[in-house]
Amino acid sequence: MEISQIIPHIEALVFASEKALNANDITELINNAFGFLEERITLSQVESALEGIQEKYATEFYPFELKQSGGGWQFLTKPNFHNTIAQLNGDKFLKRLSNAALESLAIIAYKQPITKGEVEAIRGVNSDYSIQKLLEKELITISGRNENMPGKPLVYSTSVNFMDYFGINSTDDLPKIREVLADQIVEATVVKPEDFTDNSVFNQTAELDAAIEADADMDTPNAEAETGDYNADAIDAEDHVDNAPEQPE
Repeated sequence: MEISQIIPHIEALVFASEKALNANDITELINNAFGFLEERITLSQVESALEGIQEKYATEFYPFELKQSGGGWQFLTKPNFHNTIAQLNGDKFLKRLSNAALESLAIIAYKQPITKGEVEAIRGVNSDYSIQKLLEKELITISGRNENMPGKPLVYSTSVNFMDYFGINSTDDLPKIREVLADQIVEATVVKPEDFTDNSVFNQTAELDAAIEADADMDTPNAEAETGDYNADAIDAEDHVDNAPEQPE
């Protein structure tokens, strides 16, 4: 069967499926549908067809696209139509997760499988309500019990809906923690003498200090030069001479 003949069957399967289909699922389903054919389609043919379909719906003509999400291939509306689609489900569709729920979800996503006690140890607060809300939204699932811990507590993992919610195909697509923290790291500025011009900041500081000292010397009066020695008797004698009456010649 030619790839051009396979494409419409793949589109029909992905469109009608309630869950994401991976390439192996699609290959098996199509071969089962055409079991009477001597030449069965191969996985590589399906993968090539999927690439062609993805390229087809990536154009602006279509409001949806073929994307790997939730562990397989799905038809998803493009981000530009988010607000329009949101009107179908009202406030429930637009409601966001609280910060507490996001913190708990992030810990579970990176540390899964993990117990509630371990989540609380990392957060430092009780997480009963957050985990309950995440279970209600089907973003996490109970994946078993920790047999090595006292009481064998439940362990939690992210769900397929979690991958759909964040548009990823597997937890391997989550950003690495070092990549997230890299944007928050501020490196110290190293100041080197060669980074300055010939008139360095050190020279400028020295010149400024010298100028301040010079201004201080100019503003401070010289007691001997400007005021002289104070002699009360001499001042009285000068005043007496100046005020004496003129003598007739």
